[in-house]
Amino acid sequence: MLLRTRPKPEIRLKSSGEIDAMARAGLAVGTTLQRLKAAAAVGVNLLDLEALALESLAEFQAKPSLLGYHPAFSQVPYAWATCLSVNDEVIHGTPRKKLLRDGDILGIDLTANIDGWHADSAITVPIGQVSPRAAKLLKVTEESMWLGIEKARNGNTLGDIGAAIQRHVERGGFSVLKNMCGHGIGQQVHEPGLDVANFGRPGAGQKLQIGMTFCVEPMVAAGRGDMKHRKDDVWAVLTKDGSLGAHFEHTVAVTEDGPRILTQVV
Repeated sequence: MLLRTRPKPEIRLKSSGEIDAMARAGLAVGTTLQRLKAAAAVGVNLLDLEALALESLAEFQAKPSLLGYHPAFSQVPYAWATCLSVNDEVIHGTPRKKLLRDGDILGIDLTANIDGWHADSAITVPIGQVSPRAAKLLKVTEESMWLGIEKARNGNTLGDIGAAIQRHVERGGFSVLKNMCGHGIGQQVHEPGLDVANFGRPGAGQKLQIGMTFCVEPMVAAGRGDMKHRKDDVWAVLTKDGSLGAHFEHTVAVTEDGPRILTQVV
Protein backbone atom coordinates (compact mmCIF):
# COMPACT_ATOMS: atom_id res chain seq x y z
CA MET A 1 0.00 0.00 0.00
CA LEU A 2 1.15 3.57 -0.69
CA LEU A 3 2.39 5.28 2.47
CA ARG A 4 0.46 8.51 3.04
CA THR A 5 0.20 11.13 5.76
CA ARG A 6 -3.38 11.31 7.02
CA PRO A 7 -5.31 11.97 10.26
CA LYS A 8 -5.29 8.99 12.58
CA PRO A 9 -8.61 7.11 12.57
CA GLU A 10 -9.71 4.79 15.35
CA ILE A 11 -8.04 1.39 15.13
CA ARG A 12 -10.36 -1.63 15.06
CA LEU A 13 -9.18 -4.19 17.64
CA LYS A 14 -10.27 -7.79 17.01
CA SER A 15 -11.58 -10.37 19.45
CA SER A 16 -10.05 -13.85 19.56
CA GLY A 17 -13.05 -15.16 17.61
CA GLU A 18 -12.60 -12.54 14.92
CA ILE A 19 -8.91 -13.39 14.66
CA ASP A 20 -9.90 -17.05 14.24
CA ALA A 21 -12.20 -15.99 11.40
CA MET A 22 -9.32 -14.19 9.71
CA ALA A 23 -7.17 -17.28 10.15
CA ARG A 24 -9.69 -19.32 8.15
CA ALA A 25 -9.21 -16.93 5.25
CA GLY A 26 -5.48 -17.08 5.94
CA LEU A 27 -5.44 -20.85 5.50
CA ALA A 28 -7.02 -20.46 2.06
CA VAL A 29 -4.46 -17.81 1.11
CA GLY A 30 -1.44 -19.68 2.47
CA THR A 31 -2.40 -22.98 0.87
CA THR A 32 -3.07 -21.31 -2.47
CA LEU A 33 0.31 -19.56 -2.37
CA GLN A 34 2.02 -22.91 -1.79
CA ARG A 35 0.24 -24.32 -4.84
CA LEU A 36 1.20 -21.32 -6.97
CA LYS A 37 4.82 -21.59 -5.84
CA ALA A 38 4.90 -25.25 -6.87
CA ALA A 39 3.37 -24.44 -10.26
CA ALA A 40 5.61 -21.46 -11.10
CA ALA A 41 8.29 -22.70 -13.51
CA VAL A 42 10.04 -21.87 -16.75
CA GLY A 43 7.51 -21.63 -19.57
CA VAL A 44 4.44 -21.20 -17.36
CA ASN A 45 2.00 -18.46 -18.40
CA LEU A 46 1.03 -15.93 -15.74
CA LEU A 47 -2.61 -16.31 -16.77
CA ASP A 48 -2.44 -20.01 -15.85
CA LEU A 49 -1.29 -19.08 -12.35
CA GLU A 50 -4.25 -16.69 -12.03
CA ALA A 51 -6.61 -19.51 -13.03
CA LEU A 52 -5.01 -21.87 -10.52
CA ALA A 53 -5.47 -19.31 -7.74
CA LEU A 54 -9.18 -18.97 -8.48
CA GLU A 55 -9.59 -22.75 -8.54
CA SER A 56 -7.74 -23.16 -5.24
CA LEU A 57 -9.67 -20.43 -3.42
CA ALA A 58 -12.95 -21.96 -4.58
CA GLU A 59 -12.05 -25.17 -2.72
CA PHE A 60 -12.13 -23.16 0.51
CA GLN A 61 -15.24 -21.19 -0.51
CA ALA A 62 -13.04 -18.12 -0.25
CA LYS A 63 -13.53 -15.02 -2.37
CA PRO A 64 -10.59 -13.22 -4.03
CA SER A 65 -10.57 -9.85 -2.27
CA LEU A 66 -8.69 -8.00 -5.00
CA LEU A 67 -10.99 -8.95 -7.88
CA GLY A 68 -12.84 -5.71 -8.63
CA TYR A 69 -11.22 -3.97 -5.64
CA HIS A 70 -11.21 -0.17 -6.01
CA PRO A 71 -9.24 1.53 -3.21
CA ALA A 72 -9.04 5.28 -2.87
CA PHE A 73 -5.40 5.32 -3.97
CA SER A 74 -6.16 3.90 -7.44
CA GLN A 75 -7.94 5.46 -10.40
CA VAL A 76 -9.35 2.14 -11.60
CA PRO A 77 -10.52 -1.13 -9.99
CA TYR A 78 -8.19 -4.12 -9.94
CA ALA A 79 -9.31 -6.78 -12.42
CA TRP A 80 -7.57 -9.91 -11.09
CA ALA A 81 -7.43 -12.24 -8.09
CA THR A 82 -3.62 -12.26 -7.86
CA CYS A 83 -0.79 -9.79 -8.19
CA LEU A 84 2.04 -11.36 -10.21
CA SER A 85 5.18 -9.23 -10.30
CA VAL A 86 8.21 -10.18 -12.40
CA ASN A 87 11.80 -9.01 -11.84
CA ASP A 88 11.80 -5.19 -11.47
CA GLU A 89 8.08 -5.17 -10.63
CA VAL A 90 8.08 -5.11 -6.84
CA ILE A 91 4.35 -5.30 -6.20
CA HIS A 92 0.95 -5.11 -7.93
CA GLY A 93 2.08 -6.57 -11.23
CA THR A 94 -0.98 -7.80 -13.11
CA PRO A 95 -1.54 -11.26 -14.61
CA ARG A 96 -1.12 -11.15 -18.40
CA LYS A 97 -0.04 -13.31 -21.31
CA LYS A 98 3.59 -13.71 -20.30
CA LEU A 99 5.74 -16.83 -20.07
CA LEU A 100 8.16 -17.14 -17.17
CA ARG A 101 11.81 -17.45 -18.16
CA ASP A 102 14.84 -19.06 -16.57
CA GLY A 103 16.39 -16.60 -14.12
CA ASP A 104 13.20 -14.61 -13.45
CA ILE A 105 11.94 -13.91 -9.96
CA LEU A 106 8.18 -13.85 -9.46
CA GLY A 107 6.30 -12.06 -6.69
CA ILE A 108 2.92 -13.65 -5.89
CA ASP A 109 0.53 -11.60 -3.75
CA LEU A 110 -2.93 -12.86 -2.79
CA THR A 111 -5.76 -11.59 -0.61
CA ALA A 112 -8.94 -13.54 0.09
CA ASN A 113 -11.91 -13.40 2.40
CA ILE A 114 -14.31 -15.86 3.98
CA ASP A 115 -17.55 -14.45 5.43
CA GLY A 116 -16.18 -10.93 5.04
CA TRP A 117 -12.92 -11.47 6.95
CA HIS A 118 -9.77 -10.86 4.89
CA ALA A 119 -6.21 -12.20 4.96
CA ASP A 120 -3.26 -11.18 2.78
CA SER A 121 0.11 -12.78 2.06
CA ALA A 122 2.89 -12.68 -0.52
CA ILE A 123 6.01 -14.59 -1.53
CA THR A 124 8.70 -14.09 -4.15
CA VAL A 125 10.02 -17.22 -5.82
CA PRO A 126 12.95 -18.03 -8.13
CA ILE A 127 12.20 -19.37 -11.61
CA GLY A 128 14.79 -21.88 -12.77
CA GLN A 129 18.37 -20.91 -12.01
CA VAL A 130 18.58 -17.35 -10.69
CA SER A 131 21.67 -15.22 -10.13
CA PRO A 132 23.43 -15.20 -6.74
CA ARG A 133 22.34 -11.56 -6.33
CA ALA A 134 18.70 -12.48 -6.91
CA ALA A 135 18.91 -15.43 -4.52
CA LYS A 136 20.38 -13.19 -1.82
CA LEU A 137 17.67 -10.57 -2.39
CA LEU A 138 14.94 -13.15 -1.80
CA LYS A 139 16.68 -14.54 1.28
CA VAL A 140 17.29 -11.15 2.91
CA THR A 141 13.79 -9.87 2.15
CA GLU A 142 12.11 -12.93 3.66
CA GLU A 143 14.41 -12.82 6.71
CA SER A 144 13.55 -9.15 7.25
CA MET A 145 9.84 -10.01 7.26
CA TRP A 146 10.35 -12.56 10.03
CA LEU A 147 12.41 -10.08 12.04
CA GLY A 148 9.60 -7.53 11.68
CA ILE A 149 6.95 -10.06 12.70
CA GLU A 150 8.95 -10.93 15.83
CA LYS A 151 8.51 -7.31 16.97
CA ALA A 152 4.70 -7.47 16.60
CA ARG A 153 4.14 -7.74 20.34
CA ASN A 154 1.93 -5.94 22.83
CA GLY A 155 3.70 -2.78 24.04
CA ASN A 156 6.14 -2.58 21.15
CA THR A 157 5.67 0.01 18.40
CA LEU A 158 5.36 0.15 14.63
CA GLY A 159 8.79 1.77 14.69
CA ASP A 160 10.21 -1.39 16.23
CA ILE A 161 8.89 -3.40 13.28
CA GLY A 162 10.14 -0.96 10.65
CA ALA A 163 13.55 -0.57 12.25
CA ALA A 164 14.10 -4.35 12.40
CA ILE A 165 13.22 -4.70 8.72
CA GLN A 166 15.27 -1.73 7.53
CA ARG A 167 18.35 -2.71 9.51
CA HIS A 168 18.47 -6.23 8.07
CA VAL A 169 17.74 -5.12 4.50
CA GLU A 170 20.41 -2.44 4.48
CA ARG A 171 22.99 -4.69 6.13
CA GLY A 172 22.32 -7.10 3.26
CA GLY A 173 23.17 -4.39 0.72
CA PHE A 174 19.61 -3.66 -0.41
CA SER A 175 17.00 -0.88 -0.03
CA VAL A 176 13.41 -0.77 1.23
CA LEU A 177 10.80 1.09 -0.81
CA LYS A 178 10.00 3.90 1.59
CA ASN A 179 6.88 5.03 -0.27
CA MET A 180 5.16 1.66 0.25
CA CYS A 181 4.01 0.06 3.49
CA GLY A 182 2.03 -2.70 5.16
CA HIS A 183 -1.51 -2.02 6.35
CA GLY A 184 -4.25 -2.85 8.77
CA ILE A 185 -6.60 -5.62 7.69
CA GLY A 186 -9.79 -7.29 8.89
CA GLN A 187 -13.23 -6.61 7.48
CA GLN A 188 -11.52 -4.36 4.96
CA VAL A 189 -8.51 -5.21 2.81
CA HIS A 190 -6.87 -1.96 3.91
CA GLU A 191 -8.11 -0.98 7.35
CA PRO A 192 -7.20 2.57 8.35
CA GLY A 193 -4.96 3.47 11.27
CA LEU A 194 -2.07 1.03 10.91
CA ASP A 195 0.46 1.93 8.22
CA VAL A 196 3.32 -0.52 8.78
CA ALA A 197 6.39 1.15 7.28
CA ASN A 198 9.50 -0.89 6.48
CA PHE A 199 11.77 1.68 8.10
CA GLY A 200 11.73 3.57 11.37
CA ARG A 201 13.22 4.09 14.81
CA PRO A 202 12.86 1.64 17.70
CA GLY A 203 10.24 2.86 20.14
CA ALA A 204 8.73 5.37 17.72
CA GLY A 205 5.23 5.46 16.30
CA GLN A 206 1.97 3.74 17.19
CA LYS A 207 2.11 1.48 20.24
CA LEU A 208 0.91 -2.05 19.54
CA GLN A 209 -2.06 -3.51 21.41
CA ILE A 210 -3.63 -6.94 21.71
CA GLY A 211 -6.23 -7.36 18.97
CA MET A 212 -4.43 -5.36 16.29
CA THR A 213 -4.26 -7.13 12.93
CA PHE A 214 -2.03 -5.95 10.12
CA CYS A 215 0.27 -7.00 7.30
CA VAL A 216 4.04 -7.03 7.70
CA GLU A 217 5.38 -6.83 4.15
CA PRO A 218 8.89 -5.69 3.29
CA MET A 219 9.16 -4.47 -0.31
CA VAL A 220 12.83 -4.43 -1.21
CA ALA A 221 14.93 -3.35 -4.19
CA ALA A 222 18.36 -4.60 -5.16
CA GLY A 223 19.16 -1.00 -6.14
CA ARG A 224 18.25 2.39 -4.70
CA GLY A 225 14.64 1.73 -3.73
CA ASP A 226 13.02 4.52 -5.75
CA MET A 227 9.76 3.51 -7.42
CA LYS A 228 7.84 4.31 -10.59
CA HIS A 229 4.82 3.21 -12.63
CA ARG A 230 4.73 2.28 -16.29
CA LYS A 231 2.86 4.60 -18.60
CA ASP A 232 -0.85 3.65 -18.58
CA ASP A 233 -0.35 1.22 -15.68
CA VAL A 234 -1.64 2.59 -12.38
CA TRP A 235 -1.06 -0.66 -10.50
CA ALA A 236 2.40 -2.18 -11.03
CA VAL A 237 5.13 -0.64 -8.86
CA LEU A 238 8.58 -0.96 -10.43
CA THR A 239 12.06 -0.02 -9.29
CA LYS A 240 13.03 3.25 -10.95
CA ASP A 241 16.55 2.03 -11.73
CA GLY A 242 15.39 -1.29 -13.19
CA SER A 243 16.91 -3.36 -10.38
CA LEU A 244 15.21 -6.50 -9.10
CA GLY A 245 12.49 -6.21 -6.46
CA ALA A 246 11.20 -8.68 -3.89
CA HIS A 247 8.14 -8.82 -1.62
CA PHE A 248 7.18 -11.08 1.27
CA GLU A 249 4.11 -10.67 3.46
CA HIS A 250 2.09 -12.25 6.23
CA THR A 251 -1.06 -11.16 8.04
CA VAL A 252 -0.30 -10.93 11.75
CA ALA A 253 -2.38 -10.52 14.92
CA VAL A 254 -1.00 -9.13 18.17
CA THR A 255 -2.05 -11.52 20.93
CA GLU A 256 -1.28 -12.14 24.60
CA ASP A 257 1.10 -14.88 23.48
CA GLY A 258 2.93 -12.73 20.93
CA PRO A 259 2.51 -12.45 17.17
CA ARG A 260 0.05 -14.91 15.62
CA ILE A 261 0.66 -15.42 11.90
CA LEU A 262 -2.73 -15.88 10.26
CA THR A 263 -1.52 -16.78 6.76
CA GLN A 264 1.16 -19.31 7.63
CA VAL A 265 0.50 -22.92 6.65
CA VAL A 266 2.41 -25.32 8.91
